[in-house]
Amino acid sequence: MADDQPAGAPVTSTTVASRSDLGLRVVSSLVLAPLAVGAAYVGGWTFAAFWGMAAIGVLVEWTGIIGEPRRMGVVIAGAGAVAGATILAAQHHYGIALLLLGIGMIAAAALATDRRIWNAAGVIYAGAIAVAPIILRADSTLGLTAVVVIFAVVWATDILGYCVGRVVGGAKLAASISPKKTWSGSIGGTLGAVLAMLAIAAYAHLQNLAILGVVAVILSVVSQAGDLCESAIKRRFGVKDASHIIPGHGGLMDRLDGFVTAASLAAIIGVARGGFDAAGRGLLTW
Repeated sequence: MADDQPAGAPVTSTTVASRSDLGLRVVSSLVLAPLAVGAAYVGGWTFAAFWGMAAIGVLVEWTGIIGEPRRMGVVIAGAGAVAGATILAAQHHYGIALLLLGIGMIAAAALATDRRIWNAAGVIYAGAIAVAPIILRADSTLGLTAVVVIFAVVWATDILGYCVGRVVGGAKLAASISPKKTWSGSIGGTLGAVLAMLAIAAYAHLQNLAILGVVAVILSVVSQAGDLCESAIKRRFGVKDASHIIPGHGGLMDRLDGFVTAASLAAIIGVARGGFDAAGRGLLTW
């Protein structure tokens, strides 16, 4: 979720820079969002490759954030595990894919210095970015719809949270972690996520809209938690942005922090209710 700030703040150099960043964010989003939706529409190996590359990029950023001295070895081991897991997941070998990520975690920890737990966590974090969307998209009936729902929920949470927070302002959500986020922005983002879910549900002729609304609330909250978690990690290691690869957004982690947690929970719900072959239906059919 984007940072927000109270309305009526004086115009300063920081405010001007913030507006400039907002413009860059909009332009970047206009490029990245169609790519993500297009990859989801095509599916198959195109979709797997899209998220596999994003996952490896996130792993590189993660090791940079924590300042791993043996970064190259950790990245090679972790990226190999993530790439292998992506290929296996695309071939519906989900159990082996998860096992490979576990091996990658152990390898990254073994190759690291004294930050072994952080390096191991980076492999599973990056792996989730690749494997969770693939699991959801693999559902031949509602896979595409499920992925679009995750996009819509996360983006609505981000956009509405930013806009409502700037207009309304008010009490801080987690001042020690992300000083600009407000409760009003969080609530506005959650309501936006519900509206996005209901709009897609109506278009796709899904049933039990009340339950789907609750699912949207849960996914939105988890998305915001993912955002705060990434902010806490950056604050822990004294880093402002994961990288500068995306103009106005920072790094891939900065753009995907809410997506990875929302998609992971969605995949867990979907698999728990529908199995690996029907995760989309498990998420959206109640």
